[in-house]
Amino acid sequence: MQQNTDIRIGYLGPAGTYSEEAALLFSQQIIGASVRPFSDIHAVIRAVAEGQVERGVVPLENSLEGSVNITLDTLAHDVELFIVREIILPIRHSLFAKDSLATVKTIASHSQALAQCRRYLAQHYPNAAIRAVESTAAAAEMVANGLIDAAIASTRAGQLFGLRLLEQEIQDTYCNQTRFVALSRQPETAGATKMSLVCRIRGDKPGTLYDMLSEFAKRGVNLTRIESRPARTGLGEYIFFIDLDGTMSQPPVAEALRMVAANSLWLKNLGMYATNQPTR
Repeated sequence: MQQNTDIRIGYLGPAGTYSEEAALLFSQQIIGASVRPFSDIHAVIRAVAEGQVERGVVPLENSLEGSVNITLDTLAHDVELFIVREIILPIRHSLFAKDSLATVKTIASHSQALAQCRRYLAQHYPNAAIRAVESTAAAAEMVANGLIDAAIASTRAGQLFGLRLLEQEIQDTYCNQTRFVALSRQPETAGATKMSLVCRIRGDKPGTLYDMLSEFAKRGVNLTRIESRPARTGLGEYIFFIDLDGTMSQPPVAEALRMVAANSLWLKNLGMYATNQPTR
């Protein structure tokens, strides 16, 4: 466990979000660390880059809805930050209202939470107006202030805002997890078992992507995720995000990355990091 009383950890606020829960779990590994909410994911990342906080915890992908594009794009194009920890958080959504007997005509939550409860909403509230807001906790606060009838949020958010539980475990599948990452201006490799990178490959001849992937395959390096995003340079031009098991201290990984870098227009190391998967 690290000991540093000057570590401030940014997260997507307000209090009661799943991002806060992930930030609190991360903060337990740093004695004396404090957490600070920000209005959106981009603001959290910028706060780390600009030195307002020393770490930032942001969502990277969800097992139901896929990647969080604002996180990927900002890391690739706008900042020079490193992933220093991965936090896998089970997501359990509940429906809250100000009064347990309330008529539910309007429901609010973060867009990802709404998508993760799509089937439930269609079955139980087909006529309700659905409103996407900046966070699950913000939706809970809106209910508390009488601005909306019900919110999809965490148990902690419902308790913080004094709401009544209408129904719990309403996500469309129980295999609902979000992968959060902690970001820092400096790399931290202690205990690292994974790494992430983003690159833009030369796409002017057939088989370029195959050639890149083969550099990992023939060295026995396991890729756990690969995803393309627009390169922002022209239609049909892409960058690739890659997660893999291993670190640069392992010769097969280092050699594979050297070859990929040599055959890419650019490659950016997003960090080597440890992972923890809390249960609850």
